[in-house]
Amino acid sequence: MPRALAIGGAVVATLFATTSPSSAHTAEPPYFVDAPTDRMVIEVVTVNGSGCPAGSAAIAVSEDNTAFTVTYSDYLAQVGPDASPTDFRKNCQLNLAVRVPQGFTYAIASVDYRGYAYLENGASATQKAQYYFQGSPETDEFSHTFAGAFDDNWQASDVTDIESLVWAPCGEIRNFNINTELRVNAGTSSPADTSFIAMDSTDGDVNTTYQVSWMECPET
Repeated sequence: MPRALAIGGAVVATLFATTSPSSAHTAEPPYFVDAPTDRMVIEVVTVNGSGCPAGSAAIAVSEDNTAFTVTYSDYLAQVGPDASPTDFRKNCQLNLAVRVPQGFTYAIASVDYRGYAYLENGASATQKAQYYFQGSPETDEFSHTFAGAFDDNWQASDVTDIESLVWAPCGEIRNFNINTELRVNAGTSSPADTSFIAMDSTDGDVNTTYQVSWMECPET
């Protein structure tokens, strides 16, 4: 049985503030000691989706190896008179080649997303996320819905129990896939009204921080 060494488990989207209009909660994951000192290396293999057009998403690994961040600058779904027929749904698919220090493996323990939404009375918005390793049948999927009328920051948390963490196979390089989606439904609101949900801001880029859980692989 692999031995857990360090858990920095949360996937955190840092956007505007921390007000939550839904029942989603922010879970503070457990932390153990000593992430590996050698650096995790992440290479972006592909970036696809209407929510992350070319040049609008960037990735960086934290100095302490407990997280990596995805920065979005153009991720907004909307409905209304100025919206195109496809603007109601935006998505982003990231395919990442993750190289970890020898003798270790990692998992994503939880995710906190934050953003801003303006929803007219009768409208609603949904934020979805899916995480999986290439070739693995195990997939984490989460969905959060926000109802109008609403004009404020939003927050949604995805949490995986420690016992249910999906670990990258030891000794193998398996690409890690992150699929996210924002969707707006006009519902019973007037067609003349504009409603939107965003994972970007008017005053700068947005960081989505994926904190990782570390485990020591068994000796072979």
